[in-house]
Formats: sequence, C-alpha cells, structure tokens
Amino acid sequence: MGTGAAHQDPELLRRLLRAKDRMDAASFEAWPVRRLAGVSGVSQAHFARSFAQAFGVPPHRYLLTRRIERATALLRDTDLPVTEIAFETGWNSLGTFGRVFRDITGESPGELRAREQAAGRDLAQTPACYLSAAHRPDLRIAVSEKRRQEAEAMTGTDATEVP
Repeated sequence: MGTGAAHQDPELLRRLLRAKDRMDAASFEAWPVRRLAGVSGVSQAHFARSFAQAFGVPPHRYLLTRRIERATALLRDTDLPVTEIAFETGWNSLGTFGRVFRDITGESPGELRAREQAAGRDLAQTPACYLSAAHRPDLRIAVSEKRRQEAEAMTGTDATEVP
C-alpha cells in the first residue's frame, strides 16, 4: 500500500481493498469510478482521492497495470493469438491494446512474446509472485505524460515551451 495508507481510517481502507480485490478478480471488466465507489460505499470523488492516496496510483492506472500484467503472462505462457489476449484482458480494440502495451512496456505484444520465447529460460522453479513483481509495469505517471517525456528526450526540447 502507499505511504498515505497509514493515515487513513481502517474502515475506509477495508472498503478500498474490497474494490481493489474486485478489480484484481475481474480486471477484464469495465471498472468506472462510479462502480468502484458503489462497491466501496463512498462517493466517487472520495473514492478516487482515497484510492490514489492509499495505493499510490489512481484506480484507472491500477486497472491498466493489472491488465498489462495479465496480458504479459498470457503472451509469455500461452500460444493464444494477440487479438484473443487483448479481448480476454479487457480491451475493446486491438489497436488500443497494442498502443497502450507498447507505451507501458516499451515493446509490442508480439515483440515481448518473441523475446520471451527466444530467452527459453525455465521459470518453473521461480515463484509466481516474483515473476509478477519483476514484470509489473511502472505506472506512477500517466501514459500521456510518459509519451510527452519520451518526445522531449527524442527532440531535446520541452514540449510545454511556447515559442
């Protein structure tokens, strides 16, 4: 949990964990803040603010993390087509899945699968929790902010500067 979790009411944290657990169990489903707030029994604004404070990321970014983790595992461990993986992990569009996957992981779903297959290492002896943690995407900043930073690095300019 995030550093703000220690300062929150234990009952509120239980409610937030209930919503987080629901997202974990069904990350392929749509989880708008309205639905999550209903699961937690708090207002939408209070839920969004409290979730980000408790877990260090807003609910939408947390859900993206779970979806990308699941997609990565399916790409690595199965021969399912990328399209099927995209829809199974909650994406409505293969294009959106591919773009967001690349933005977060730095490679396309096909590139990740090829790299993992080429590595050919035996991970059967490695606990699943370690594998998940090692492949967890870093979503502390928004994907759009990450794109802006990468564009600045490539051009050597600050995209927010006014000429």
